[in-house]
Amino acid sequence: MTRAAADAPPMEVATAHGPARVHLARPARPRGLLVLGHGAGGGVQAPDLAAASAAALASGCAVALVEQPYRVAGRRAPAPARQLDAAWTAVAAHLRALLPAGLPLLVGGRSSGARVACRTAAAVGAASVLCLAFPLQPPGRADRPSRLPELDAVTVPTLVVQGARDPFGRPPDAPGRAVVVLAGDHSLRQDTAGVAAAVEEWLAGLLR
Repeated sequence: MTRAAADAPPMEVATAHGPARVHLARPARPRGLLVLGHGAGGGVQAPDLAAASAAALASGCAVALVEQPYRVAGRRAPAPARQLDAAWTAVAAHLRALLPAGLPLLVGGRSSGARVACRTAAAVGAASVLCLAFPLQPPGRADRPSRLPELDAVTVPTLVVQGARDPFGRPPDAPGRAVVVLAGDHSLRQDTAGVAAAVEEWLAGLLR
């Protein structure tokens, strides 16, 4: 299959919480598989996801954009975290079986999708995690706990791409975690070229 697979019909993957939908594109000889999830109220067409996907394909990775079952069912309100994680884990296992053995599995997503990728990184055997606009703290809700423990629990190399004016805050750098700050807010739409450049550099280091 070539990169023309980006225009192929999406596939449905059965999960315990209903079918997920996967948009898969891959070069003829992929160097890795990057699986990306969407935000809580958005879809896989988000500008930062599109930029990251294009960068990954240009770097020789297969890319899978995953729509969670609640979105496939037409609901905008996200499912509980345990359901999101279970569906994501099932999709990752299905995708791994489609590609050559030994390819590194890279996972990530934007906002809520990044949180799912972090929480399940160990369970799916991820080699690295990409977080676009990680929602560190709900805006105006200092009484709510920070989501930083979800990031801190990841034990593989992690890239966080965050807008300088993101109302959800900015995660700190840490051993094994790099944070790239771009102009813009939580959408990251103001600097999609910066998103692509950050992902390309990240992949160059991982896949060399």
